[in-house]
Amino acid sequence: MALVETVRGPVDVDTLGTTLMHEHVFVLNEEVRENYPGGWDETDRVDDAIAKLSALYNRGCQTIVDPTVLGLGRDIHRIRRVADGVPLNIVVATGLYTYNELPFYFRYRRPRADGLDPMAAMFIGDITTGIADTGVKAAFLKCAIDDQGLTPGVERAMRAVCRAHKETGAPITVHTHPASLTGRDVLKVLREEGADLSRVVLGHSGDSTDLDYLTEMADSGCLLGMDRFGIDIITPFEQRVQTVAGLCDRGYAGSMVLSHDASCHIDWFPDGSIGKFAPRWNYEHIFDDVLPALRARGVSQEQIETMLVANPRRYFSG
Repeated sequence: MALVETVRGPVDVDTLGTTLMHEHVFVLNEEVRENYPGGWDETDRVDDAIAKLSALYNRGCQTIVDPTVLGLGRDIHRIRRVADGVPLNIVVATGLYTYNELPFYFRYRRPRADGLDPMAAMFIGDITTGIADTGVKAAFLKCAIDDQGLTPGVERAMRAVCRAHKETGAPITVHTHPASLTGRDVLKVLREEGADLSRVVLGHSGDSTDLDYLTEMADSGCLLGMDRFGIDIITPFEQRVQTVAGLCDRGYAGSMVLSHDASCHIDWFPDGSIGKFAPRWNYEHIFDDVLPALRARGVSQEQIETMLVANPRRYFSG
């Protein structure tokens, strides 16, 4: 029996059920929140998150995978309070989110005498011992590359994630920028580091409609994160759906996972603005709109279950 760590403790991967593989609960600038707390009510925000995730559970989702790491405002104490109020599983990550430079905290903390990067040591501890004093263990690793490309900071973080992956066996999710074909840079580094590509999600692949690029990435063994449904301002809904359907037609249902990259609260945008530029960017969009549209384009229930159930289970079980 393979187990995966959740916020409430380990569960059998076979019980994960329908899984959204890239959702955040909170995305915050904690330094701003701590120093300028106006408008933030901790109890109200936690209660709101519990209500939204409970509604998602009632739609048939059993698990969300939350890649909120350093750089995105991870607070596992807060996530624990949310998890204790909802029936679904929340799987959390360790890693570092940067598109360019490393935070100063890491810039001058160089690899130890044994070659282990201090970042990797922190990530390994989050997986093997737990995050902060919560006892909650991370189940996967997260790093990022965007249109700036493979900067020295991004590369160091990526290699630290790979080292932690090799030490612990935890899988990896990488934020990518498909318009810049950064998946190729990711694969180069991961191959050099000896990562198990079958345990890697190339996040935000669904922003692309280039089926040749996407099949190239899938043929490496990685999973494609078709995980920004609702962000129609980047790639319109019809194109996202058609891309998934087209890949299913080519036999790649076993290479995709689905999600929204949504959150209960993200402070990147002024309150109320998300509904104006991304009105369908919420946890239930896949169940309300995406799955019916996929079925209308000939995607079978078996293929849908492969993307929502079997592929996440395989990612975590190895």
